[in-house]
Amino acid sequence: MDNVFWPMLWTACGLVTIVAAVLAGRSARWRQVGRVTTGVLFLIGGALVHVINLSTRGDYAGFADPALFQWVTDSWRAVVAPHQLFFIGLLIVFEATVGLLVISGGRRTQLGYLGIIAFYLALWLFGPIEAIFVLVMLVPMFLLLRAERRAEATSSTAVPTERPVHTS
Repeated sequence: MDNVFWPMLWTACGLVTIVAAVLAGRSARWRQVGRVTTGVLFLIGGALVHVINLSTRGDYAGFADPALFQWVTDSWRAVVAPHQLFFIGLLIVFEATVGLLVISGGRRTQLGYLGIIAFYLALWLFGPIEAIFVLVMLVPMFLLLRAERRAEATSSTAVPTERPVHTS
């Protein structure tokens, strides 16, 4: 993309997500901020970017050229590049799904974070820029996932208070 908007969006979402991840263990508000910024990153900065690229005939053939291993580049060019509409279409569905899961709350949020972590564990193979991004973003994803799990555990172990019974 030749547009400065997308790198600005990715950077802003990444920075706010990092801050939210650090504070999410102590604050429901920051857990929510982490959900929203991660959701925006995957829904708008991921899925929508690919929809726009595909609709404007963007070419993904060279995406894996800077990959850290030749087999990644060769596999990409042999499998994905000739069928990019199909494979990038799957990527769009995946990114939109994890983005919606993260935003939706509860166990779905945790499932979304797990999907994002799995995605990042594969993304680093595609080049040094991706590897640096993954190294920066994996820790916040684990922190946000931990905060969500702790919040769920705390809410499920809370003892409901008894209401006094009024007799007349």
